Amino acid sequence: MANNLMLDRAFSACAHPIRRGIIERLAGQELTVGEATAGFPVSKPALSRHLRVLEEAGAITRVIDGRTHRLRLDDRALVAVDGWLEQQRALWERKFDVVEEYLAERRRRDGGGA
Repeated sequence: MANNLMLDRAFSACAHPIRRGIIERLAGQELTVGEATAGFPVSKPALSRHLRVLEEAGAITRVIDGRTHRLRLDDRALVAVDGWLEQQRALWERKFDVVEEYLAERRRRDGGGA
């Protein structure tokens, strides 16, 4: 299982709509920094901070070719989040199954009412 710091960074990377938008833009393609951040209504320094959060989380990687910075989605951090969410989903599904069984037993015992 992913460590807590990795999960914290990955959730933080997904916590802001601009960062989610950048992740969505990078899904399946490599883009320049300008292409990945175009149209967001914030300053360049703010965009740089958003990119830094994504890089520190391991959600994106940057390839520098001269003056061109290209970004790629690195889904390892997001896969770790997906694994954690799947564990939580399985836990809650088991709990709901137990509640459902309890309620069904109560209905049978109380005369079959809904």
